Amino acid sequence: METDAIHELTAAYALDALDEAEVREYEDHLARCPRCRDELASLGEAAAALAYAADAPAPPPALRTRILAQARSERPNVVPLRRRVTWIAAAAAAAAACAALGLGLWAASLSRSLDREREQRAAVAAVLGDPAGHRFALSSGHGSLVVASTGRAVLVVSGLEPAPSGKVYEAWVVQHGAPKRAGTFRSGQTATLLTAPVPQGAKVLVTQERAPGVDAPKGTPLTGTQA
Repeated sequence: METDAIHELTAAYALDALDEAEVREYEDHLARCPRCRDELASLGEAAAALAYAADAPAPPPALRTRILAQARSERPNVVPLRRRVTWIAAAAAAAAACAALGLGLWAASLSRSLDREREQRAAVAAVLGDPAGHRFALSSGHGSLVVASTGRAVLVVSGLEPAPSGKVYEAWVVQHGAPKRAGTFRSGQTATLLTAPVPQGAKVLVTQERAPGVDAPKGTPLTGTQA
């Protein structure tokens, strides 16, 4: 993508409107472009507000009372049905209720998943857009580590092959010789928000481990840097 064109993706990135390939390309560019980081920082607050917009207000409790009172005041108009028809109707109602419950649970799960994804995307944008943050090149030209003033960090990885089946890439924050788990990823082109803070002087290493990850590094570091 042309340099001028990739500058124009900042707003779309902040609003989570890019596809996977565009996200990887933009995040790799973002780690090297102060102009885009400054613009992203100015847009980050607005994007976070959109992602966490307040829910609609709940209906007043008195509304339920009024509806029930009105229903009771209506004259019943019930037509007797044969037993078989009633049973079929009851079964259909039960099936519809089960379907509605399943759909509701699926929608709730999807909503939580989207919320987590938006939260992580907003956190990545905040780190990459922090004007007081610092960038450290990874060894072997495999990208960079961006550490915000808060200590939160994003690992911007490029040039690694996708992890083989049954394997993941795992990041480690090493301080005083003790490695601490900091997240896993599968793609060799990604921006990963580390789950552990990166203090000054700590090392960040990437190894390839057995999925879904291990408690201590087993593999040889593939790339890394020191903050």
